[in-house]
Amino acid sequence: MTALDLSSPVAVVGTGTMGQGIAQVALVAGHPVRLYDAVPGRAGQAAAAIGARLDRLVEKDRLTAAGRDAARARLRPADSLAELADCALVVEAVLERLDVKRELFTELEGVVVDDCLLATNTSSLSVTAIGGALRNPGRFVGLHFFNPAPLLPLVEVVSGFATDVTSATRAYETARAWGKTPVACADTPGFIVNRIARPFYAEAFAVLESQAADPATIDAVLRECGGFRMGAFELTDLIGQDVNESVTHSVWQSFFQDVRFTPSLAQRRLVESGRLGRKSGHGWYDYGDGAERPEPHTAEREQPPAYVVVEGDLGPASEVIALIRETGITVREEDEDHGTRLVLPSGGQLVLADGQTSVEFRDVVYFDLALDYRRATRIALSASQDTAPQTLAEAIGLFQALGKDVSVIGDVPGMIVARTVARIVDLAHDAVAKGVATEEDIDTAMRLGVNYPLGPFEWSRRLGRSWAYDLLDDLHLRDPSGRYAPSLALYRHAYAGEKREGGS
Repeated sequence: MTALDLSSPVAVVGTGTMGQGIAQVALVAGHPVRLYDAVPGRAGQAAAAIGARLDRLVEKDRLTAAGRDAARARLRPADSLAELADCALVVEAVLERLDVKRELFTELEGVVVDDCLLATNTSSLSVTAIGGALRNPGRFVGLHFFNPAPLLPLVEVVSGFATDVTSATRAYETARAWGKTPVACADTPGFIVNRIARPFYAEAFAVLESQAADPATIDAVLRECGGFRMGAFELTDLIGQDVNESVTHSVWQSFFQDVRFTPSLAQRRLVESGRLGRKSGHGWYDYGDGAERPEPHTAEREQPPAYVVVEGDLGPASEVIALIRETGITVREEDEDHGTRLVLPSGGQLVLADGQTSVEFRDVVYFDLALDYRRATRIALSASQDTAPQTLAEAIGLFQALGKDVSVIGDVPGMIVARTVARIVDLAHDAVAKGVATEEDIDTAMRLGVNYPLGPFEWSRRLGRSWAYDLLDDLHLRDPSGRYAPSLALYRHAYAGEKREGGS
């Protein structure tokens, strides 16, 4: 099944920001486009707004003047659904309410021809449920664009329970013909991106709620250590706290209140207070005139240790050893079977975050996972009230000698980046095991949909087969609510690795 022919008209129902964006994508690709909105006059206003955006594309040399004029000639507002009768594809982008969408598609089914493809742009509702009232649900599919649709390349092509393979394939190929990067997905709560991305927000909020660090520090660690484009607090301020919480709540409810997707009480209070982020002028941060952005906690300068003793290879943090040598600090290596750690001159230990807490051990400082220890500009450390001040000072001085800013946070298991990445990896393995999508499509979706520096499976391969499982297993022992319980899929992945490496 191939993409729709460019001569085939495409309709977009709903002319808000997303609807206009989808219409622009189809229009620039070369289709005749109809715009419809239930509110009189809105379709005409949307057509004018799209025309203005086409003008800007010409000004930026992204579209020729002739291309703009031809696109404008193909764009037509519609006063009634009846004017969509000859369309080969109708994409809905209306209010995110199941009853509204079902009523719309039931009406559309009586208007369009039998082979017209019907698509919803829902981000959180069940594609199966929306199409369930149709006489022919086989031609119904999800086409989830990301905002702004003309700029972001990802489109999740979602097959409902009754969607025909031919319909899903045609939708997939059409999205690709429009210059997008489509990924195929089963109809699961949150699809790919909104399902697997939940821990990015949830773990940042959990660290805040445990009073281990403030939003500015957590955001800085996620960016400067984890390699994420934005931190969780600044990103949800950009998205809108009400929007982000609504998606989280929808996924949680759709999974029968699975504890892994539990919404944040801190975010709930923020929404209740009307602090919705940039659009309201205040969210986690203040965006009012003259408001200053809070600075992340950064430790004062400390003297680096004269030497360190390395026991083991530090696993995913092995690059740290090379960086220490490059500073001129003496590195001594020991083969004693004490796990993987650095021993400081004070006798204290420096250990990569592993899901345990500093208070459980004598004089241990944990350091967080980094995407790239050489390029990272900040490292988070955690210690307990029992950690010797000299040990913490030596740990701070060591990473400062490596050219890093250091943020000291509370004694939380898994710290910030490590627990976030481990949970993302776990949900990704679980999604593949349950037939939601392929590993390749999940990695593509997370890199393009939310700008992650690596896809979950790319991260998993880099960190080692058992890394995420071991960290979550330790976290689960310390928080047996089920939130951190590793999935069976992740267990099988880790166990298969042991078998191949000669385990019993």
